[in-house]
Amino acid sequence: QVQLVESGGGLVQAGGSLRLSCAGSGRTSTHYAMGWFRQAPGKEREFVVAISGSGDMTAYADSVKGRFGISRGNAKNTVYLQMNSLKPEDTGVYYCAAGGRVGRTDNIYNYWGRGTQVTVSS
Repeated sequence: QVQLVESGGGLVQAGGSLRLSCAGSGRTSTHYAMGWFRQAPGKEREFVVAISGSGDMTAYADSVKGRFGISRGNAKNTVYLQMNSLKPEDTGVYYCAAGGRVGRTDNIYNYWGRGTQVTVSS
């Protein structure tokens, strides 16, 4: 079993930055791919970004390319999401997920955190 805990969410003005963290514990494997998804009010959960277990492969949603960056910590069981040039449409609950491979659909991921709220004001 893997437990994931997100942190770093908050309220920021448009154009600002936030860094989210996802800490894994339990039967954590450094081989797990890690992804971030988000869900805005009244909308379905959508893919944001993912990184492979080794950190050498990443995938980004077109809406965040050039603004967001994902990285793994030295211990590999922590993942960071650096969000720059934030827009109001980036508002939502951000979820961290772990799975066997990098993917853009949530059914690839076996373990999920409870989410952290990001609110971008205009």
